[in-house]
Amino acid sequence: MKENKKIDPEMIQNYERKILKALEKAGEKCLTKKDLEAKCRTNKGDPGAFQAALKNLMMLGDVCVRRKGYGLSHLFGYYTAEVVRLSGTFGFVRPELDPENDVFIPGKFLMGAMPGDRVLYHLIPSRSGKPEGEVIDIIKEADSRITGRIIENEDGILCLLPDTMSKTPIRINRRQSVEYGLGDKVLAEIAIRGKRHAEHMVNILFSFGSAQQASACAKAMISLHGVTEEFSLEALSEAQTVSMEGIHPKEIEKRLDLRDAAIFTIDSAYTKDIDDAVSIERLGKGYRLGVHIADVSHYVRPKSALDMDAISRGTSVYYADQVIPMLPKELSNGICSLNPQEDRLAFSAIMNLNENGEIIKYDFKKTVIRSKVKGVYKEVNQILAGEADEFLNIKYADVIHMIPIMNELCDIRMAEREKRGAPEIETVESAIILNDEGICVDVQPRTRGKSECIIEEMMLLANEAAAKFAAEKGLPFVYRTHEKPSMEKIENLEHVLLRLGVDVPDFSDVKPVHLAQILKNAKGTPAYPVINVMVLRSMAKASYDTQPIGHFGLALKDYAHFTSPIRRYPDLAIHRIMSYFLETGNSQNVQRKYKAFSSEAAKSSSDAEIRAVMLERDCESCYKAEYMQQHLGEVFEGIVSGISDFGFYAELPNSVEGMVHVRTLPEDGEWYNDEGIAFKETCGDRQFRLGDKVSVRCVKTDVNSGNVDFEIAQ
Repeated sequence: MKENKKIDPEMIQNYERKILKALEKAGEKCLTKKDLEAKCRTNKGDPGAFQAALKNLMMLGDVCVRRKGYGLSHLFGYYTAEVVRLSGTFGFVRPELDPENDVFIPGKFLMGAMPGDRVLYHLIPSRSGKPEGEVIDIIKEADSRITGRIIENEDGILCLLPDTMSKTPIRINRRQSVEYGLGDKVLAEIAIRGKRHAEHMVNILFSFGSAQQASACAKAMISLHGVTEEFSLEALSEAQTVSMEGIHPKEIEKRLDLRDAAIFTIDSAYTKDIDDAVSIERLGKGYRLGVHIADVSHYVRPKSALDMDAISRGTSVYYADQVIPMLPKELSNGICSLNPQEDRLAFSAIMNLNENGEIIKYDFKKTVIRSKVKGVYKEVNQILAGEADEFLNIKYADVIHMIPIMNELCDIRMAEREKRGAPEIETVESAIILNDEGICVDVQPRTRGKSECIIEEMMLLANEAAAKFAAEKGLPFVYRTHEKPSMEKIENLEHVLLRLGVDVPDFSDVKPVHLAQILKNAKGTPAYPVINVMVLRSMAKASYDTQPIGHFGLALKDYAHFTSPIRRYPDLAIHRIMSYFLETGNSQNVQRKYKAFSSEAAKSSSDAEIRAVMLERDCESCYKAEYMQQHLGEVFEGIVSGISDFGFYAELPNSVEGMVHVRTLPEDGEWYNDEGIAFKETCGDRQFRLGDKVSVRCVKTDVNSGNVDFEIAQ
């Protein structure tokens, strides 16, 4: 049997240079393959190397195919991009040369491209003033998995209606599909691609059950995003070994022993993965604060199976009453969790604070602790309110003396936060209440008491100290960063605020205090809830970075995530880096060992966080729609929370949001979107303005999409 001849890589690179030179010289006059071969003199070389070179350049997007032959992509205004989003009628691509500005692509110009595909596109005349384009070629196809529900087409044949990508049902390859039924929520993959989305054919990979059950929809979305609930067998084996070995006595001898100290945890009553504990005492006019964090890095070693699983997950994912942990339960709920009355290894930040709550000295120590009590937010709030009964006084006897001191420090820190100009943005989190069958039966806004604020301020101090430590020691690190808002977003915010009659500061140089002032000015007005959300949306997204560029939202120069290594990989990453420095005392050694790792951890953690936030939000929407399905026809009071071209959104006090479509409004007038500020009659005085109170009736829900429809209650 004849062996395939291996092509010399240098010869391929040589042909790549020749091809680019020939096409550059030809300009906008395309060359046929025959002409290109002649100019590259393939008759005196290796035709196989020429073919490989041409294929490489097309894969890179440097060379494109036109009707008359080959040409250089940039000469025709063709550029590379990644497809990042699809809806039923349009999509967006993210240019590789300008990743900050996505380009809108009408559905008919997508060529059937899927999310993750690498494509060539060019700009076309825009109808909106924003960048608009057309896909010219699909350079590299991504793993094309989609979710959707099974419906019947006009001929009574079962088809897939995708959740995104197409409003037209797609054919199913029945020979290569698992069992499914009408109305099922399914995961599918593209088996055959067409030139339009509706021409694709899919294999059904898995059926999750009815598309009108939120739990099925959530499982489908989790599967689509590659978030797995199962750990590798190697990781599970390592976790079991670590759990069974426990804490070696020699390890305790190396550490600062704080087992007799008054240290305790404060969490939700249902928390099982407890990764932070606190202690405090007065120190002259100031305080000595201890924030003691589970020493996960002691158990999760670099390049181990546990580490590989953890970095691929990046974070634990929480939705409804479910959690997909970053680490196996043997660690997250076991040996790493700071359970009461159990010896646990910790990484402690011990800080001296002055009377203004500012860090004047800090130290990081490897410790062994023994939490005195599992504190519960609700119970600590009762103690703070002077409502503790005998049970609470007994339970918290060893630590109750610290609670007033923590409360005092919290007040000082919150005043200091306001003083440095950090905007106080209020976010409403939802509590999804499920019955025994997993059906959402209630949605309630989560309330924050004083104990939640106390723990937040304690954790902020430890995070700030960790970032200071890294900056002062010159360590490679994973910082939690938050850049200032873009001027475009600030200009949009300013325009809307002025229309709403809210005073705005001079935005020539945007500072945190400016946004804080806007919120202060709006406090107490009907539009405050909406302005709060608008200020939040105007801000950049926080992420992880190897450079200490600061945190705009907290108005802090130094900030990192140190306090949750059980559920966030960046926290675990900096524990590992700081631990190595404490062992060696040599920052240059740390740089050599962990510089590349810190960069990888920052990038992968940022991506994982975005994925988790999207998943949690989308799952929550499905559960909210499931809840509202039980309240069809009922009337609710809400506020106008958003404006679109097709109507406006109303948000209820429990955080459920639904759309009031223009077609449900009075038909005796035409309506229009007034710059995203109000939905108005063209001829008339009627309008629905951001922040207006409104009575709405729930008329339709779709659990599969997470959509809720309202109409004005007459």
